[in-house]
Amino acid sequence: MSASGGTKAIVAALLANLSIAVAKFVAFLFSGSSSMLAESVHSLADSGNQGLLLLGGKRAQRAATPQHPFGYGRERYIYAFLVSIVLFSVGGMFALYEGYEKIKHPHEIEHWYWPVGVLVFAIIAEAFSFRTAIKESNTLRGKKSWKEFVRHAKAPELPVVLLEDLGALVGLILALGGVGLALLTGDGVWDGVGTLCIGVLLILIALVLAAETKSLLLGESAGTETVQQIEAAAVAGDTVTGVIHMRTLHLGPEELLVAAKIAVRHDGTATEIASAIDAAEARIREAVPIARVIYLEPDIYSEAE
Repeated sequence: MSASGGTKAIVAALLANLSIAVAKFVAFLFSGSSSMLAESVHSLADSGNQGLLLLGGKRAQRAATPQHPFGYGRERYIYAFLVSIVLFSVGGMFALYEGYEKIKHPHEIEHWYWPVGVLVFAIIAEAFSFRTAIKESNTLRGKKSWKEFVRHAKAPELPVVLLEDLGALVGLILALGGVGLALLTGDGVWDGVGTLCIGVLLILIALVLAAETKSLLLGESAGTETVQQIEAAAVAGDTVTGVIHMRTLHLGPEELLVAAKIAVRHDGTATEIASAIDAAEARIREAVPIARVIYLEPDIYSEAE
């Protein structure tokens, strides 16, 4: 994965979630809290998700083959989409089931200091992971809002980790609230209510991730600023007089396909036009390094046509 910041955020989240999952499960064994069980499964699912993101980044580095001539860059999108499925099924649906069972068959929480202590530890660990994801995202986000960054980022890893960490923090607060109300009232139903809220939260986050990664899988064009840079680079020479039309497509987060019909001077020789196309491709690659695959078709521009 060329985005080292994304890898750093994933590893930080993986280490945090593995330690939290163990702690939550131990707390469940001692206390019998369904919120703890749902949260331990949630953290375990998140750990698996980070493993999927790392695997996708590794597999995306494979060289192109005759069967896949544009390479494997989109594998990162596929594994990010799998993350949303895991989060929905293993995390969200399991939490809904556990919450329903806890409300239907409530029982008091035993050894309250276990779940409370683990939740406080988990909040601190998740806050550290979330801080790392925010710090790494800020280097790529620029002046975009967080909503724009999540919606339009071409590299899926950081938005996925950001949403997962945000969901984990909110889920921990919900779990702490459910456990706290169950202890104050002596009614285990509140533990189940907290678990249901965690399930709804995870499903909502999974749906957002699925929608965004689906768009990347279908194929997204380059951003407006990148398109303008490509057009400016294409017409910087003497022979190319304009871009008639152009299409761009992300083959992966750092791989862009550019296909354009360019206007050339009508009195140019074949040699001059071929040299102009080569020069235009070189300028485009210099201006936009991720433009790995470029196809330029010369034509005589006619305003009437």
